[in-house]
Amino acid sequence: MTPSWVAAVFDEYAPRFDSHLVEALGYRGPALLASALDAVAGPERRFASALDLGCGTGLAGAALRARVDRLAGCDLSAAMVERARARGTHDRLLVSDMVGFLAAEPAGSADLVLAADVLIYVSDPAPLMTAVARVLAPGGLFALTAEDAPDAAGDAPVLGSALRWAHPAPLLHRLAADAGLAVRSCVAASCRREADRDVPGLVLVLARDA
Repeated sequence: MTPSWVAAVFDEYAPRFDSHLVEALGYRGPALLASALDAVAGPERRFASALDLGCGTGLAGAALRARVDRLAGCDLSAAMVERARARGTHDRLLVSDMVGFLAAEPAGSADLVLAADVLIYVSDPAPLMTAVARVLAPGGLFALTAEDAPDAAGDAPVLGSALRWAHPAPLLHRLAADAGLAVRSCVAASCRREADRDVPGLVLVLARDA
C-alpha cells in the first residue's frame, strides 16, 4: 500500500467518508479512544498539545477536542484534510505521511498522540512507534486502534482479504516496548462492522514514562 495509492483511494472516498464509515460500517473508533483515555488518565485530564495521525475528516479530533488545547493533524489525502479543515476542530493540518509529520515535530512536544483506524494501512508499525515515542513528552500518551488477528500464529502482521493489516496484541506490545513505550491499556473492541459482522479489534493506550 504505497502512500500515493492510499492518497488516491481516500481522495475519491472523502465526499462520502463520514456517512459510509459511521452509518454503513458502524464506526466507533473515536468514541472507543475517548473511553480508553478516560479509563487510563481520568476524564478530567487535559492535554496541552495533541497530534492526530491519519486524521481523515477529523472524527477523532472532534471526539477529543474539548480536552485538548492545541490539536494538529495530518493525512495523506488532500481531500480528507480539506474535510477536516471544514470541520474546524484542528488548529493545524498538513498533507503528510505520519512518520514524516512526526519527524518535523519537536522532541517531547506532544502530550497526546492519536491514531484512529490507521494501522490497518501500515505493514510495519515499528517506525511509527519510534517516531511517536520521540515526540511524546514524559507522561504523554499514545492512543490507537488496530485490527486484531486473534487466530494468527505468532505475532506477525496479517494482511486480510480486504487489504487491511491486522496486528496481534503481542506484536504491538513488543513494538511498544522496543520504542520505550509502556502499555497502560489494551482492550479487545471492534471499531467497525463488515458484512454484518464485528471486525476484531484492539484499543491501546501507551505511555512514555517520566
